[in-house]
Amino acid sequence: MAGELYERLIADMDAAGARYRVIEHAPEGRTDQVSALRGHDVAQAAKCLVVMVKIGKKQTRHVLAVVPGNARLDLQAVKSLLDGTYVAFAAKDKAEELAGSMSGTVLPFSYDPRLELVADPTLLDQPELYFNAARLDRSVALATGDYVRLAEPRVASIILN
Repeated sequence: MAGELYERLIADMDAAGARYRVIEHAPEGRTDQVSALRGHDVAQAAKCLVVMVKIGKKQTRHVLAVVPGNARLDLQAVKSLLDGTYVAFAAKDKAEELAGSMSGTVLPFSYDPRLELVADPTLLDQPELYFNAARLDRSVALATGDYVRLAEPRVASIILN
């Protein structure tokens, strides 16, 4: 599963003429640890979190929240953004199903129509974003402008200040 997702990501970036580079490193999924391995400020890491938002009693939506690696996600901001009535981090199995990869390797891209992509604007201030590329041992450094062009995230303030 993850190998296919990695290949799809690389193919999509190549097809779009994105400016990126692949970084191989020791297997690591924790944002602070992998940022040190990759040699960049943790603020440049695209931390990806899958959130479940209930809208009333009958509807559930899932959001892929992408925030700077040194920031904390504001769950209430995500809930407000979707006019939700309840918000929580998605269960690990559901998050991995929607993301298409295991926890710690979630891409800042959504390849599942049930997963809505929201990026915090402070992350997009960075010239380059770093993220695990659906694998614990390989990351991508991607020009931020190319990320926005390819991923087309909804941009909204979703971090705690």
